[in-house]
Amino acid sequence: MHTFFIAPTGFGVGLTSISLGLIRALQRTGLRVHFLKPIAQPHPGDTGPERSTELISRTLGLQPPLPLALPEVEHRLANGQLDEVLEDIVSKFQLAAVDADIVVVEGMVPTRQASYAARINHHLARTLDADVILVTAPDSDDMASLADRIEIQAQGFGGPQHPKVLGVIVNKVRGLETRDDPPADRDALKRTLKEFALALKAESKVLDTEDFRLIGCIPWQDELNAPRTSDVASLMETAILHPGDMHNRRVMDIALCARTVPNIVERLKPGTLVVSPGDRDDVIIAASLASLAGTPLAGLMLTSGFTPDPRVMKLCQPALDGGLPVLSVETNTFDTATQLDRMNREIPVDDQERTERVTDYAASHIDHAWLERRCGTPKEARMSPPAFRYQLMRRAQKAGKRIVLPEGDEPRTVQAAAICQRRGIAQCILLAKPESVEAVARAQHITLPEGLQIIDPDSVRERYVEAMVELRKGRGLNAPMALQQLEDNVVLGTMMLALDEVDGLVSGAIHTTANTIRPAFQLIKTAPGYNLVSSIFFMLLPEQVLVYGDCAVNPDPNAEDLAEIAIQSARSAESFGIPARVAMISYSTGESGTGLDVEKVREATRIAREREPTLLIDGPLQYDAAAIASVGRQKAPDSQVAGKATVFVFPDLNTGNTTYKAVQRSANVISVGPMLQGLRKPVNDLSRGALVDDIVYTIALTAIQADKTD
Repeated sequence: MHTFFIAPTGFGVGLTSISLGLIRALQRTGLRVHFLKPIAQPHPGDTGPERSTELISRTLGLQPPLPLALPEVEHRLANGQLDEVLEDIVSKFQLAAVDADIVVVEGMVPTRQASYAARINHHLARTLDADVILVTAPDSDDMASLADRIEIQAQGFGGPQHPKVLGVIVNKVRGLETRDDPPADRDALKRTLKEFALALKAESKVLDTEDFRLIGCIPWQDELNAPRTSDVASLMETAILHPGDMHNRRVMDIALCARTVPNIVERLKPGTLVVSPGDRDDVIIAASLASLAGTPLAGLMLTSGFTPDPRVMKLCQPALDGGLPVLSVETNTFDTATQLDRMNREIPVDDQERTERVTDYAASHIDHAWLERRCGTPKEARMSPPAFRYQLMRRAQKAGKRIVLPEGDEPRTVQAAAICQRRGIAQCILLAKPESVEAVARAQHITLPEGLQIIDPDSVRERYVEAMVELRKGRGLNAPMALQQLEDNVVLGTMMLALDEVDGLVSGAIHTTANTIRPAFQLIKTAPGYNLVSSIFFMLLPEQVLVYGDCAVNPDPNAEDLAEIAIQSARSAESFGIPARVAMISYSTGESGTGLDVEKVREATRIAREREPTLLIDGPLQYDAAAIASVGRQKAPDSQVAGKATVFVFPDLNTGNTTYKAVQRSANVISVGPMLQGLRKPVNDLSRGALVDDIVYTIALTAIQADKTD
């Protein structure tokens, strides 16, 4: 087992962001990573759980031990009880280390109140026999000063040449700002990061030697440091005159508006918090007009305790109804601006969206290859949820496939298509009238990226009539009937797929499963060697990803069908990097039960083994015997699958659908799917309650499937 001790070189380096990113980067290699914050360091105003531990728990699904309370630690240190404090921390570390390949330990941050932090960090790293990774941020330093500061801090742990001092992660590097850039721009960013790294190394005699290296270099990004308007309201203790959309809007910029309206218009941009005295009716009206014109301001903060004129507020009511937050403070504009500048911008524990983005962003700028070499391979081959999501996106980007989205003006679909196009996950094609898509984009404040293709169905529908008649000639379809069916965009998109104009199709946000897959049955047909179409869900449990099939398509498969579902599911699992150990689920294990249902599972297992002799498959197995090692050893001691199954094949749709939803909802597990399998070309269905992220993942799945079928 490895232990990484994360030590800050000073205050404000973004230590918790680096802990989040490092853990996710390590998880992407398939390793079991646990976390420990030994000593709590609450920020002013914190009243809930310790921030780092809670963010790790909520974001990464871990359950770290609770840290020691800071007042208790300080009292014991003052009484000369350092050894006793370290013993308690070792006890907590042992709890965190259970079943872990790696434990990430977050050190103390030096502050005015905790000037002793560096000394404690030294003792902690030595006590836990940990490898030390320094975390720093350039602030306003030049390269020489930054390099010196890194080397000085390294001396506190034995120096850069010490075998336990591995290197440094540089956070918040300004001048390298980026958004969700397309791949070409990401390549340019990598070159810029490399140039920064080279410049830093040029000033350091030890950096990037065999002993001490630059492990990560993370650019500053404004969006990741933007609090929600509601966070600002809480930190500033404002009166809320109108909440609007304060829980979703973010403060990207602050505009002090003391000038006349023509001179502030250019400051009224998305994400701007407009700060102005409460008696400036002109500014209030100007901000409201900007909001009505489609500019999602972060909000209005009215100063000096002035209450705006009710007649003005009534005039601005449409902007308020559109989500514009209005706050009020008693302090004057200058003092308010000073307080805003000094405001704590740490991530609140309930800001899941920002935490996820920070985690992924930091992880993407850490040297994965070096981490993998340093840590070796996990104890047992498995696919962790972060590794699954990471590989999903990277493989989809590499595939470069064209995915058609028949529900082209559905708001979630438009946003997902924009994300996929911008990140290079897929070349998305929206089937909808362009003006309809543009209207949705304006209403949802979505920027449509260059290259996102929008096809008006009315302009292309007739060109597919002849081809559809030919494909369905054995079913008596004529041209008028085909044209009528092509009025359905799902049918139209499926024809585009059948003619190889696109590589995959994703639908279902506003259509039923039958609406999505029926045209695929009719026009795409099954892949060679398969007689049916089935489905799987990828279940992203805290420790690993499991595959459940079939939970969406076949109501009551016979033994032959069930064997085919098992083989399809195993192949799908392996194609996504999940080692296939297939459990055929039943209400009994081995030879203990009888009855038609259990005999069907037993026969399906025999058929699957006969068709795929090298496949690791066993059944019938009860769910607990398949999933829990101790139960598997007891009920099926000779099984190679029991207790460590990765693919669960359910005997019928009733069992499969009920189980996946019970696990998903009761255990708060993310499920990706359903992914259809057995078709010649990929078509995938969405849940009608799908979130934007669900659609993005499904588009990525579809792109990878298309790459496998080429």
